[in-house]
Amino acid sequence: MNNNLVEELRWRGMIHDIMPGTEDQLSKEMTTAYIGFDPTSDSLHIGSLVPIILLMHLHKAGHKPIALVGGATGMIGDPSGKSDERNLLTEEILAKNVAGIKRVLSRFLDFNGSEDNAPILVNNYDWMKDFSFINFARDVGKRITVNYMMAKDSVKKRLTGEGVGMSFTEFTYQLIQGYDFYHLHKEHNCLLQMGGSDQWGNITTGTELVRRMNDEATKAYAMTCPLITKADGSKFGKTAGGNVWLDADKTSVYRFYQFWLNASDADAEKYIKIFTFLDKEIIDALIAEHVEAPHMRILQKRLAEEVTTLVHSKEDLENAQKATNILFGKSTTEDFKQLDEQTLLDVFEGVPQAEIERSDIEEGMDMIAALSAKTNFLASNGDARRALKENSVAVNKTKVKEDYKITTDDLINDKFVTIQRGRKKNFLLIVK
Repeated sequence: MNNNLVEELRWRGMIHDIMPGTEDQLSKEMTTAYIGFDPTSDSLHIGSLVPIILLMHLHKAGHKPIALVGGATGMIGDPSGKSDERNLLTEEILAKNVAGIKRVLSRFLDFNGSEDNAPILVNNYDWMKDFSFINFARDVGKRITVNYMMAKDSVKKRLTGEGVGMSFTEFTYQLIQGYDFYHLHKEHNCLLQMGGSDQWGNITTGTELVRRMNDEATKAYAMTCPLITKADGSKFGKTAGGNVWLDADKTSVYRFYQFWLNASDADAEKYIKIFTFLDKEIIDALIAEHVEAPHMRILQKRLAEEVTTLVHSKEDLENAQKATNILFGKSTTEDFKQLDEQTLLDVFEGVPQAEIERSDIEEGMDMIAALSAKTNFLASNGDARRALKENSVAVNKTKVKEDYKITTDDLINDKFVTIQRGRKKNFLLIVK
């Protein structure tokens, strides 16, 4: 048993609130703890990586993690941190989302293990679906006063804010989540619920329900982690292209890798503690090394490597690194040919592009046409000739002369040709 789980999480900056007695309980014995994941989508984005990593730390320290997918709570929508009522999902969408989230969670936690502290995956729809409204109102609603529920920030903000108020549906959310804790306590002896700091109100309602639906001496604990913010105040996990997801078909591995690589120095120092399992000694050494030579971006590179390997794989990381070298590094034609279409488009996002007809290159397209006449990549045919005379033009990273013709043999993925002028100017030909 690792008695220092709380200490470990504390130096990593992963504890926001912790109920008195929680640390003692975790030091005393193997403890079962859970975190809930709401199925608002069929995947999870990097904001959900923090609770996943919390469960992984818990497991590494010898405790038993439960990942709960909210098939029932997802039908209602959590009001925490929301200024307006959520749109309700159809059962069909919900079922798809639940399956997607289970698939993502299974990449990080082995739910088929046989050891005493093997992780468990549950869906609260399984125990809520047969609960009649009358029984819920009598057995659960009776235990918690409206005054107690209204004192919670998630409710208070909605009732006093500018929005449309709060429906009874969302008002009951904290009771249903609280009942989850009671159910897991009864069935699995679960003593601790964890989550983001915006969940503190819902989690403490759960600890109250566990106490009030048993006898008053029954113990239940709560611990939350801070919501991740960026040093510049902008929203974590968002890019110009939208959310950064944990599934490669929603966010390519290249984009995922780039997200971490582009972190600011202040953010990288914070993120490397939260999103990696590197120990304090290694992290302190990396930070010291980074301070000596910030331009080397040592922290960002290591952070991007660790998180990409954790979420995807070592092989995916290597491909993302190859793709990263393509614009400005020492890559070869062969490196290009290994890229799938989406990664190639990601790499060349923002690079000047031109569409040409397939017939143009079936006949062989001369370099003047490829650089200027057909594409306007360079301002004039004269510019194109000068660039070719200077020996500064490459097709798919191979230097070419004026007499070179681009043919179908040059196509990458049967669709693309890359052209480079000098070290910094890149262009992409897309064949229709």
